[in-house]
Amino acid sequence: MSKIEHFLDGKLQERKDNLSIRNLSTNIPPFDFCSNDYLGFARSSELKKLIDNTIATLPNYLNGAGGSRLLSGNTALTEETEQFIADFHMAESGLIFNSGYDANVGLLSSIPQRGDTIITDELIHASIIDGCRLSHAMRYKFHHNDINDLETKLKLAKGNIFVVVESVYSMDGDIAPLIEIANLCERYQANLIVDEAHATGVFGANGSGLINQLNLTNKVFARIVTFGKALGVHGAIILGSKNLRHYLINFARSFIYTTAAPIHNIVAVKSAYQHLNKIDHQLIHQKIALFRKMLKAQNINALDSESTIQGILFSSNETTKLAAKALQSKGFDVRAILSPTVALGKERLRICLHNFNTDEEIISLVNHLKELN
Repeated sequence: MSKIEHFLDGKLQERKDNLSIRNLSTNIPPFDFCSNDYLGFARSSELKKLIDNTIATLPNYLNGAGGSRLLSGNTALTEETEQFIADFHMAESGLIFNSGYDANVGLLSSIPQRGDTIITDELIHASIIDGCRLSHAMRYKFHHNDINDLETKLKLAKGNIFVVVESVYSMDGDIAPLIEIANLCERYQANLIVDEAHATGVFGANGSGLINQLNLTNKVFARIVTFGKALGVHGAIILGSKNLRHYLINFARSFIYTTAAPIHNIVAVKSAYQHLNKIDHQLIHQKIALFRKMLKAQNINALDSESTIQGILFSSNETTKLAAKALQSKGFDVRAILSPTVALGKERLRICLHNFNTDEEIISLVNHLKELN
C-alpha cells in the first residue's frame, strides 16, 4: 500500500472506529421523513408539466450551457429569471449560482478583505465556514442565537463588518432572532448576510422567506436563497443590490470559473417559483403543528422548532444509528445525524416534514419514536 493510500485507509478506519463513517445508499424506505423536499415539488407532476411545456416553447433549445456565464453560457432567459426571483423576494437584483455551496463560497471569499471582520453564528452551515476561510478577514463566532455574545464580538470588530446567520438552521430547525440581529447590525454599521435555504417556500408570503415575513429587506446586505430544498430543483441565488451583483460577476470565483447551468435548469427554477403561487401555504404548517402536538402527547424530548426540521436527540453515534435503523425497518426514511457533523453528545435523528406526509404517517412515526425514546 502506498503512503497516501495508507493515510486514506487510516482516516477511514478512524471514522469506522467511532461509528461516524458515511456511505452512499440507494435503499430508500417508502415514507420520506428525510429529504428537504418540504412542499413536494421534486415529485410534483404539475411542476414537471409546467417545465416541459415551457421548454417546448423555447427556440433553439440547448441541452447544455457550453461555457461559463462570462463566455458562452449567459442567456436573456437567465437574466430575466434572476430579476423575476429578485422581484419575488423584494430585492433589487440577484445572481444565480450553480448551488448554495457555490453561492456562499463565492460571496464570502470575495467581499470581506484583509482588515475586515466576519462574525458568524457557531452553527452556521459548512459552506459559509469554507467561504470565510478563503477570505483574509478576521473571523469570530458567537454563541448560537445569542444576541449578547454577538454584541461582544461586534465590539471587537474592525474594518467592514459582516454578520452571517441562517434564518432557519439546517440541523436544529430553530429560527434566528433576525429582528434583534438586524437592529444590532444597524447600530454597529455591520452588513447582515442571511442564508434563507430552509425558510424559502415555508415562511413569508407565498414562501418568500423570513426576511420578507419580518419586513427586513432593507436591513440585509445579502440573502442566499437555494432552489434545492422546498423548490425541489437545483441551484441558488444571491439577492442584494445591483452593485453587489456586478461585483460578484467580477470577483466571485465560484461564479466566474464554472460552466453555467443549462437552460432546462433555469426554466425549472422559474417554473418552481411560479408553482409557489398555486399551493396551499398553510398545509406544511398544519403538518408541523400535528407533529409537535404528537411529540408533546407522547412526552418525547425534541429540539424546539417551528420549522419543517425536527430533531430528536440521542446520546451517541451508536444509539442514534440504531434508532434510525429501527425506524427504517418500519418503512420510515429517517436519517441519523452524527458527530462530527453535529457536536459530540448532540447526535440526533433529523426528521423533515413534508406536504405529502399523511397525518397517519406522522402519527405512526411519533408512536414508533416513543418506543425508542
